[in-house]
Amino acid sequence: MTKKRCEPERGATAVFSDSDAVARYADGPRRQVPGFEAMQRMAEILLAETAPENARIFILGAGGGLELAAFARSRPGWSFDGVDPSPEMLKLARQMLGPDLARVQLHEGYVEDGPAGPFDGAACLLTMHFVPKADRVDTLRGIRTRLKPGAAFVCAHHSIPGDAAERNLWLTRYAAFAASSGIPADAAERGRAAIRDRLAILSPEDDEAALVAAGFTGIRVFYTGFTFRGWVAYAP
Repeated sequence: MTKKRCEPERGATAVFSDSDAVARYADGPRRQVPGFEAMQRMAEILLAETAPENARIFILGAGGGLELAAFARSRPGWSFDGVDPSPEMLKLARQMLGPDLARVQLHEGYVEDGPAGPFDGAACLLTMHFVPKADRVDTLRGIRTRLKPGAAFVCAHHSIPGDAAERNLWLTRYAAFAASSGIPADAAERGRAAIRDRLAILSPEDDEAALVAAGFTGIRVFYTGFTFRGWVAYAP
């Protein structure tokens, strides 16, 4: 995500400037994303395969602090640089991190507002679907250029196959999962419609092509959960 992307994303991300919505954010992914905590653990394990015990990790879309807090608890030797355009979400990240905040530097902005690195690994979880399609490769390239050779990058976000009818079916399943997890049915339906109408969702094939175009190698799927897909890829 870069500064020029702020305007196209406004409709999709305005909620992240709403302090009441931000305060409720931490509970949302656990109810809306199948296997959310397991996905975080898998991402951490994949990063650790190539990252040293004293790794420096880059997190794009770090607002809210969920993955930062999970990674920091499991890897006490790691330090982190997290980037996010929302001041409210960065505030929540600081609260979520507690004493682990001492190992984290948070930066307001987009990928080019983060340090140049080089980093031992990078993650972008539940964020890339907010990046406009035309800017996806540039954002991924901005992550890749910050990585040491051989470092892992993990990402997970909405990535839905098929034509409009199949996509609508998968989004209906997404809403059913959210409702089964305790989200009111009308709220789950509003969420489904918002995702369909506002987010920059690629097909899995196009997501992988964007990773290739950005210069990543060794691209493999590590996670699927209804409308969500996760990949691990490596800097050459």
